[in-house]
Formats: sequence, structure tokens, C-alpha cells
Amino acid sequence: MAANRTTIGLVFGGASGEHEISIRSARTVVAGLSQGENCNRYEVVTIYIDRDGRWWGETVAKTVLESGLAPDPRPTPLPAAGFQGLPADAQSVDIWYPVLHGPNGEDGTVQGLFRLMGKRFVGAGVLGSAMAMDKLAMKAAFAASGLAQVPYIGLTAADLREASTEQALIERIEQELGYPCFVKPANLGSSVGISKARNREQLVNGLREAAALDPRVVVEQGVKARELECAVLGTEAPRASVVGEVRFDADWYDYDTKYSAGTSSTLIPAPLPDDVSERVRFQALQACSAVGVDGMARVDFFFDPEHSKLWINEINTLPGFTDQSMYPMLWQASGLTLEQLVHELVRTAGE
Repeated sequence: MAANRTTIGLVFGGASGEHEISIRSARTVVAGLSQGENCNRYEVVTIYIDRDGRWWGETVAKTVLESGLAPDPRPTPLPAAGFQGLPADAQSVDIWYPVLHGPNGEDGTVQGLFRLMGKRFVGAGVLGSAMAMDKLAMKAAFAASGLAQVPYIGLTAADLREASTEQALIERIEQELGYPCFVKPANLGSSVGISKARNREQLVNGLREAAALDPRVVVEQGVKARELECAVLGTEAPRASVVGEVRFDADWYDYDTKYSAGTSSTLIPAPLPDDVSERVRFQALQACSAVGVDGMARVDFFFDPEHSKLWINEINTLPGFTDQSMYPMLWQASGLTLEQLVHELVRTAGE
């Protein structure tokens, strides 16, 4: 065993609707950091954040990783909710590796903590994380960079509190976007809180559901298109993976379809003309630059083959790392094993 191993603080869980996915992703990342040469390079310290934002050390974290579930019963008496300081296990950490999806982890908050600590960390920085997390801010950056997007309308939960304002918004959405359209909370991932509206009743319900989860909401025009994804890796000279495609039997790619076995399939590389694949890869790098994202990202696109139209959808700065997740599969198809991929991510960690 190497005496000069780097200590990686892998933090997972989180006060987010994507808590369970984070646990599944963390298991994959821990496996990658424990394979082959990585055993000699790294010592992994696992830190678990529960649903109330409490940070727990290795004893609890390992139990969660082994079971895949939050601990029950938890230690009593419980400390106050929220971050109350680092567990003792964390004092030896050299580089932090967040495996957190959604708010309170992917949105720049944890990245800001690491920066205040003066520690290197894997993935995008504070600005890129915050911009990519908020779909309205992200879309504004895409528009400023000239990246094509499907038509959309942004609004706030406050806009829906007055009946007259809500009615005016609904009419505007119907006139400018039509049906079907998709209603999305601006700051959630993994399709949490997203709904497809085919009529006014579904639109109203979708708006209220999204507004209950997030004060900022985006409504997008529905398009008939293939769903493409490209992975980005690196800082000073980021590179793009091969392009993958997600196909599914459901009406749209919702949470259950994403994370239930047998409900979707991936094609890697995607069956595309070479020029389309190059457009996707080029625009993936362009999008990351526009939003200030480096280190790690998965960039999603819509593609209409009939008219050869390509629209950028979104950037995910801490993409899933489960056994069904595109990010590690795209890099596997691009020549990087899981062991090599997590090593590259740690090697390019910044402050």
C-alpha cells in the first residue's frame, strides 16, 4: 500500500429530491476509486449528508453505501439540521469529490464551502455550478452565445399567485408555445417535478406543481426530436466524448424512465451522420464555456433529423454515475474505463 496516497473526501446524499440517485452514484465512484492503480493513488473517506443537511462520517456513510438506504434508526439525539461543521473523518481530506445531485450540492453551495476551505474539488466551480443549476440563467447564457434552443417562457411562482396574472401567463404560453409543452422547476434535475402538458388543465396543474418545488419555473415548447447527450471532461483543454442517444418507450424521459431498469435504452455512439456528431461535440464545449463550466459536465441536446435541427437542452455539472448513467458510459465508449475516468476527474480538480 502506497504511503503517499491522496485522501479523497467523497461526499454524497444531500438535502435534495435526488438523494437516492446520489447514493447509487457514490457507490459507482467509490468502486472506481478503489480499482487497479487507484488503490495505490487514493485513500477514500466517505461523508454522508442526510436529507436534513447533517454531515455524517465514515461509520454512517459506509452503512448507507452498503445498504443503499438512509440509516434507520439514526443516532439519537440528532444534531441540529443543516451543516454544523465537518465530521472528524474529514480533517485528512486533500481533495473533495462531491457526488451530489440537485440543490444543496450541485448548485454552487458545496463548491463555495470547499473554496472557503481552500481545498481542491472535483467538477465545476461556484459560478458554473450555479448557472447550470438554474435553467433560466443557463438559457440566458446559451442565448447570449448564439446556441439554438427550443422556444421557452420563464416565470416565477409569484406570477401564479394572482388569478389575473396566472390567466395572462397561461394565455401567453398557449399562444407562443402551444401544446404539448413541458413545465420544469428551474433548479431541479433528474426530471424531478417536470410534467408534460397537453391541454390547459394539465398546464395549470404542472405550473402549480413546479412552483411548489421552485420559485423559478420554465415552460418549453414540445418538439419531436431525438435526445442526444455528450460528456465533457477537463479544465484548461476540455474534451468531448462520443455522442450517445437515449431512447425510451415512455411518452417522455421522466424520472421513473431514467432510473428504472428496462424502460430506456442507450445507443453509444449514436447513429448520426459524422457532421451532426461533430456539431454536437463542438456545441457541448461551446455551451460549457458560455456557462463557465469545467471539470465535468454532461450536455444534452434535441435533434430533429428531418430538418437537421439541433437544439441545446441543458448542462448537468454533476451527472449521474449509476450503472445506467450516460456520463461514465460515454467515456467508456471514448476509451476511458471507470478507473481511468475517476482518476482523470481527480487529477483535474481545481480550487
